[in-house]
Amino acid sequence: MPQQKDIVKIAIQMPGAYPQLIQLDQKKPLSAVIKEVCDGWNLPGPENYALQYTDGVQMYITESNRLDIKNGCILRLTKAPGRCAEDLFKGIQSSDAGVRCDSLKELAGVSTDMTFAQEFISRNGHLLLVKIVEDSTESNVIMTHTLKAFMELMYHGIVSWENLSTVFIKKIASFVNAKPTDASIQQVSLDILENMVLSSQSLFLQVKHEITMERLIAHLQVTNQQIQTKAMALLMALLQTAGDSDKQDMFAFLNKKNLRQYIYKNIIHSSGSVQDEMAHHLYVLQSVTLNHQELRMRTPLDCYSQEQRDILHGLRQAAFETESENSLSNERRRSLCAKEFKKLGFSNNSNPGQDLVRTPPGLLALDTMFYFATRYPDAYSRFVLENSSREDKHECPFARSSIQLTLILCEILRIGEPPSETGSDYHPIFFSQDRLIEELFCVCIQLLNKTWKEMRATQEDFDKVMQVVREQITRTLSSKPTSLELFKNKVNALNYSEILKLRQTERLHQEEILAPPVLELKERLKPELLELIRQQRLNRLCQGTMFRKISSRRRQDKLWYCRLSPNHKMLHYGDVEEDSDNPTIETLQEKIPVADIKALLTGKDCPHMKENKGKQNKEVLDLAFSITYDVEEYSLNFIAPSRTDFCLWTDGLSVLLGRDMSSETMRSELDILLSMEIKLRLLDLENVPIPDSAPSVPKPPSNYNFCYDFSQTEQ
Repeated sequence: MPQQKDIVKIAIQMPGAYPQLIQLDQKKPLSAVIKEVCDGWNLPGPENYALQYTDGVQMYITESNRLDIKNGCILRLTKAPGRCAEDLFKGIQSSDAGVRCDSLKELAGVSTDMTFAQEFISRNGHLLLVKIVEDSTESNVIMTHTLKAFMELMYHGIVSWENLSTVFIKKIASFVNAKPTDASIQQVSLDILENMVLSSQSLFLQVKHEITMERLIAHLQVTNQQIQTKAMALLMALLQTAGDSDKQDMFAFLNKKNLRQYIYKNIIHSSGSVQDEMAHHLYVLQSVTLNHQELRMRTPLDCYSQEQRDILHGLRQAAFETESENSLSNERRRSLCAKEFKKLGFSNNSNPGQDLVRTPPGLLALDTMFYFATRYPDAYSRFVLENSSREDKHECPFARSSIQLTLILCEILRIGEPPSETGSDYHPIFFSQDRLIEELFCVCIQLLNKTWKEMRATQEDFDKVMQVVREQITRTLSSKPTSLELFKNKVNALNYSEILKLRQTERLHQEEILAPPVLELKERLKPELLELIRQQRLNRLCQGTMFRKISSRRRQDKLWYCRLSPNHKMLHYGDVEEDSDNPTIETLQEKIPVADIKALLTGKDCPHMKENKGKQNKEVLDLAFSITYDVEEYSLNFIAPSRTDFCLWTDGLSVLLGRDMSSETMRSELDILLSMEIKLRLLDLENVPIPDSAPSVPKPPSNYNFCYDFSQTEQ
């Protein structure tokens, strides 16, 4: 007698027959189950049949995945994968073009299943697809289905990409290099080439040799967003796989062809919004490009380099109109130089190169100062001369400020950090400027001088001024300005008085909420507000979230959605397309009872992070979480779209499991709610000092003769 936990109640369908409702014994061999189903419909040859899901990704049921079947699942009795593979193998070789087209279209659909893919590849079916592409005699429709089927088969990793012939690679490249033809063919071809580039160095070299950069840039100018995205994906794969010399050559070519201007005009300022996948590629391009500055940032100034010494003296000469130095004695010239370098704000005025030995920012600080002096000579001279005329303690040191400002910009723009697999935080302003960090520096060094004057700062206030400037830059960049002019206007509008108001508000708030009676009130309010946050988390889970399955390939194709049922008893999930907007529970084919969830895991404890140990960066680890269910044998693995979503979901799942919420978002929201509630409660006490302890109760009076008996009057 099978145990109850091994029994699953399901329905099995077959076209033209009444569905069967059966109790599936998970301990019974799958072949025996299929035989019983076939006997129920009087079908001969049960070995020619298999079970398959009817909803979502219609995978075949095998011994390895049968335990994923849940109560209420609807399955379909269909052709066994081996028989299906044989029929399609014959169909795509048919002399009838219609049969070939239908067979290839069906093949593209069923190839997503690993079991079928193994059967089809074992018959060398993939080589048949390669031959169709190499011969290139079929219509565009048939070729599209062929390429899609090939891509799905290769995705399983059963066959190595390196086994492909040069003829095949040339043919795929020709589809991309061709003048605009069938968009579907070009889209899949770009996808195939991206996977080739990411697979091996030898394939990277072949693809780089075959693909013309002009065509990739041309694909970015089309209106088809899918073509744009695939072209960017291939371009980023080429850039990230290339060695240093190849990368430099490619960047030189792309700069010559004004790649960023194309992106700025055709993608960022296009009529449609930038999709997640494209945002990721823009972020990668920004990161890889800015990281060109890393070498300069990590290289200290060489005091023996004549070129670097000439640049330092060029800064001095551009700021001060000096008499002919050749007529001066060496001692007089050294004294004059030291005096002028001191006015420029160098700490070591006798040997200013020592100020630039620290890395970062290293030589990058020298580059930004020299760019400012040569690109905006009037602003440079005004900065230096204006501060030279102030009292020593009130002058803003140009060199010291420039070195620190360059370091701040490097940290904000994350120069030197490799691009993240999930990052999408790009700055539109990057694509509007050829030399972003230098132009930002030119705006921000003038902002620094303005802020210095507003703060009436002295040399002792240097660090405080730099903190304010960092805040001004960070807040302005977070608003995503699309041009340097817009950035300049916004950052100058956020003056010191505005920053001061924010800080004063925060300080007053802190002082107000630290009084003991207020702290006691906060503790009383906490349970009610925590319950409010719990309800919000559960509502957010009911609304659902789109998750992405992280993979080094085809990142854009692996999306799924998960949401909690309104009664908080089931988690529903399933694969979806990118353009899906809040799919209903009915369209999500998988579900997990909340009562079966055993544990919530985060970070490196997650099964999918352990499987990819050593491959995941910190950003992905910070977004990963999993739930284990049943007897902790199964897990549902998540990569949150953002840290906020990670906090919302881990909090919500903790509530479902009866545990305390612990995310930083919960703590931040609780602080905000407590602050708002406290302020409302204390409105009547404005400007009234709150004592640390309650006033003492006075002693009772010695007599109560002051009382008046109203009852006597009434009589």
